[in-house]
Amino acid sequence: MLECREITKIYGKKTAVDHVSLKIEPGKIYAMLGPNGSGKTTLMKMAVGLVKPNSGGFFYEGQPVGVESRREIAYMSTEPYFYAWMTVKDVGNYYQDFFEDFSMKQYDRLIERMQLMSDMKVKALSSGMMAKLKIAVTMARKARVYLLDEPLNGIDLLARDEIMTAVLDAVGPDVALVLSTHLVDELERVVDTAIFMKESHLVEVCEVEALRIEEGKSLVDKYREIYGHMSAGENYADMLRS
Repeated sequence: MLECREITKIYGKKTAVDHVSLKIEPGKIYAMLGPNGSGKTTLMKMAVGLVKPNSGGFFYEGQPVGVESRREIAYMSTEPYFYAWMTVKDVGNYYQDFFEDFSMKQYDRLIERMQLMSDMKVKALSSGMMAKLKIAVTMARKARVYLLDEPLNGIDLLARDEIMTAVLDAVGPDVALVLSTHLVDELERVVDTAIFMKESHLVEVCEVEALRIEEGKSLVDKYREIYGHMSAGENYADMLRS
């Protein structure tokens, strides 16, 4: 469905993604895991054509990603990307103008579920409300691949279960969902496959159920095994950013 082949991205002297090959299949939920700077965001941006690789390529249904693939791949970035003057309703209208697969009916259901009012101004939203708005407008598309970069950032602990339920309810059986996050324990119960990135490299891809049965490890255990060398300061900084 979505595949990258030996893809590399370099910014100046910094290699953000280094010869990564990966396949995303329909009907599965993926967790893309790793500390900040591991290459997760750059990889997602290349998947939707927002960033051009230095070498290698991203392919959707066998064709290079581009204008056509964007019709079926929905991406939610970590950065806020709405105009400050907009209301929550305006954001929906904005997406409806750009994406043929956008459902205003679904968007209205999601913002109600997220406890957002249609007349709220973007500039007045808290970080948690903005996170909810980005999820709602992204999941209101009828896409075949959803790429959500740190979707739970800024959302309080009590609201996370409801948000994840809303995300999963919007995903069909022939759809692929990729979630980039630091909040490993939050995804343990919902993901099928874990993708571990570290220092611009793909370290490992593992099936979560097989990990439990064959290795007797949880996703959190595997995360600690791979990233346990990080200093306490680095781990603490990542926790604060999450």
